[in-house]
Amino acid sequence: MAEIILSNARVLTLASADDSGPLRGHTIGELGAIDSGEVVVRDGLIASVGPAGHATANSDSPQRIDCAGRVLMPSFIDCHTHACSAGDRLDEWERKQQGATYLEILESGGGIMSTVRAVRQASEAQLVESLSHRLEWMLREGTTTVEIKSGYGLSTADELKMLRAITKASETWAGTLVPTACIGHAKDPDCENFVRQTIDETLVAVHDEFPGITIDAYCEQGAWSLDECVQLFERAQELGHPIRIHTDQFNSLGMTRWAIDHGAKSVDHLEATVDADIAPLAKSDTFGVALPCSGFHVDGRYADGKALLDAGCLLAIASNCNPGSAPSASMPMAIALGVRNLGISAAEAIGACTRNAAHLLALPDRGSIVPGNRADLILLRYQDERQLGYEFGGSPVDLVLCKGQIAFDVRSATPTPDKA
Repeated sequence: MAEIILSNARVLTLASADDSGPLRGHTIGELGAIDSGEVVVRDGLIASVGPAGHATANSDSPQRIDCAGRVLMPSFIDCHTHACSAGDRLDEWERKQQGATYLEILESGGGIMSTVRAVRQASEAQLVESLSHRLEWMLREGTTTVEIKSGYGLSTADELKMLRAITKASETWAGTLVPTACIGHAKDPDCENFVRQTIDETLVAVHDEFPGITIDAYCEQGAWSLDECVQLFERAQELGHPIRIHTDQFNSLGMTRWAIDHGAKSVDHLEATVDADIAPLAKSDTFGVALPCSGFHVDGRYADGKALLDAGCLLAIASNCNPGSAPSASMPMAIALGVRNLGISAAEAIGACTRNAAHLLALPDRGSIVPGNRADLILLRYQDERQLGYEFGGSPVDLVLCKGQIAFDVRSATPTPDKA
């Protein structure tokens, strides 16, 4: 029996007495902290959590970890990424520095399409290898559950290749991967009737090999129009697939309201969301997913996280890790940017990428430290979780437990002081 006792920690349980679901509005910042807390991990699960001294070992020699007053919390859940890719976009980055906009680059055949060309040239094994490297980077920074989209194939064969690569990478990674078929990511300008082919051929092939997988699309000028997205999503839902939607990144085209009305799991980006769409979002079970790394890298525009929480929305935060608009796999960086630019607190950002992100991905067995949950935990190198929103750059994570096993460990001899 594998047993670990983590003691002398500031434990952020993310638990609430009256609700085991996601947290709405500003309740997302209720972290359920226990000072001088203790957590027992047994056979990959949380066995107990409580004040110091409550733990009783079931084995003769449990592994004991003195957390030295540091923060112990659920590991990060990155609920929106494009981490499976090939090639790079460095030439386009230089174009952007010279004044070209993201949409101008996209409309000139760059952007997503440049990565599409690289992915098409890559083998499945090459995609697995590059993705595995990114996953190890994520793990070292405290992320143990990652949603990963296809969308750089834009043909039936290449979309399936991406989804198979994501599935293959999940077999050797310590954490959990959740694949999403983002078959409406862009439109191939060299393919006549691309939208119709995607719906009639690619969607059907994805359905046959990955039944029930979430379907995603990018509704934006230069990408998929509102009407084209509706055609894709209506057919996907007929086949039994949940839907998620990239919407309101640069322009509000009406997709956010349609998504809410048709039961989408999430609307993601929201930098250009209009005020009239926030109240309906708050009344729904659709999550609003903010992607602050994109705002930082692309154009300095961010979702209004405060307005979303004021209205009572379900908020999640993700890295949007991708080679074009968010070349970062760091959830600590996403939190730091979120606190600075979304109008939310560090506590609210933590809730958005742990408990709420878990429920968005339909994984209620993680994201909070309660008995019976999967023991995906991180030990920070400081004693006050607000440092996650204050510091930026570098990893704040000393220890990562993934399903009760130590997956990464750089524990310091002494905790980092919280004040200079």
